[in-house]
Formats: sequence, C-alpha cells, structure tokens
Amino acid sequence: MSTATIIPGAERQLRNHTPAAQTLRNSLTMAYRGLLKIKRTPEQLMDVTLQPILFTLMFTVLFGGAVAGDTTSYLPLLIPGILVQTVITTSVVTGTQLREDMDKGVFDRFKSLPIARIAPLAGALLADTIRYAIATTLTFGMGYVLGFRPEAGIGAVVLAGLLVIVCSWAISWIFAFLGVIARSASSVQGISMIVLFPLTFLSNAFVPVDTLPGWLQGFVNVNPVSHLVSAVRDLVNDGVLGLDMATSLVGAAVIVAVFAPLTVRAYMRKA
Repeated sequence: MSTATIIPGAERQLRNHTPAAQTLRNSLTMAYRGLLKIKRTPEQLMDVTLQPILFTLMFTVLFGGAVAGDTTSYLPLLIPGILVQTVITTSVVTGTQLREDMDKGVFDRFKSLPIARIAPLAGALLADTIRYAIATTLTFGMGYVLGFRPEAGIGAVVLAGLLVIVCSWAISWIFAFLGVIARSASSVQGISMIVLFPLTFLSNAFVPVDTLPGWLQGFVNVNPVSHLVSAVRDLVNDGVLGLDMATSLVGAAVIVAVFAPLTVRAYMRKA
C-alpha cells in the first residue's frame, strides 16, 4: 500500500476548509492563551484600569461646571462619552500586541500547526474583550462614585456596556489589519491614534453638538463615534433602543465583514 504525503502547500490548502466547530475550538484555545498572558503580566491592564478612572475624574472636574453648570448634571452627558472613548482607544492594543507577537515569531509557529487560519487572530481579539469589559465596568463604577445614577436602571447599563464591547471588538479588526501590514508596533500605535483622536474628540462625547461651530456640527453628526455615544446615552438615561443603536450595530457588522477577511488574507500572505 502506498502512503500519501501531504506537502506544505497542500497542507495549507486543507486548512482553508477547517470545520466551523474546530475553528471555534482553536479560537477559544488562542483566547485562553491571551488570558494567560494577562495573568502573567497584569501590568498590561494599566491602560484599562487607570485610564477610565483618571479620564472620568478629570473631565468631570474640568468641564462639569462650564458645560452643565455643575458636575452632577454633566455626568449623564459625560459617562457615555468617556466610556466609548476609553474602550475604543483600548482596542488599539490589539494591533500593537499582534505586531509584537509577529515580530517575535510567535505567529510563524502558529502557522505550522494544524489549526484554523483565523484562530490566532480571532483568539487574540476574543481575549481583548476582557479588557473592554474591565474598562466598561470601571467607567460606570467611577461615574457612580461621582454621583451618576442611570435613569433606565442596571439592565440598560449592562446592555449599553455590551453594545460598546461589541462595537469595539469590531473596530479592533481594523487595528489587527494594521498590525499585520505595519512594520512595527510603534507605527501601528501612531497611525491608530492619528485616526482615533479626531474621531473621539470631534464628536458629541464631551459637549452638546449645538454648542459647536456650524461647520463642525456637520462632521460630528455623521461621525460614527457620535452615533455610538448617542446610543449609549439613550440606553442608560432613557432606556431607549433607537436608530443610533441600530446604526452602530450595522456599522460594526460591516467593519467585521470587510476587515476580518482582509486581515486573515494579509496574515496568511506572510506565511
């Protein structure tokens, strides 16, 4: 009897057709690896533990009186904005850590394993949702300490938190793509911040839109960050599932549909 030999190219071709169940198992395994990294180096969580606390405190004290007359009245406007800004900014870490792992040769070893192609990427992104959950919890917690009392109740707060986590996970695919194609982790961070800073600060996150110059209001109103902030505000303050929430979820789905295949294709092209 003859024994068939699978050459490396053929093996990669076979891995193109990994069953969905195996893909899920492989991705969860890689996500567990990411959690172990966090456990062994907890200092990498400093951005999602200190930033929500510091930003919430600083913006409340600095702008509360100027924008709303007092800090308590400013919190229903601020907390959703701080939450979205903090969690979306945290998603940049996905791309930088991915680039660092690739530079160290970690992902080269993954490519030699009989696992789903997307598993190392999907696992890393799944593990990062823990970071988003921590940032979300601390932002709402700090807001509560300062006097924020969501009118819609705890259920709406949980739903708003899940909405931000889902949208941030989707956005992290963009930074994962940058992590694959960029030359260094520092370049990923630099490019990401150039994109994120205008989107987060030129939005309705910190001030009412009608207080902005007319020429800027047009950009703010179409800014996707503004839609997500408005969706969170509607949820936690009024318990409303509005058009902004639907827009945010559709936008997240489109991002994943576009950037997940692009990221995997760029990643495998380096094999």
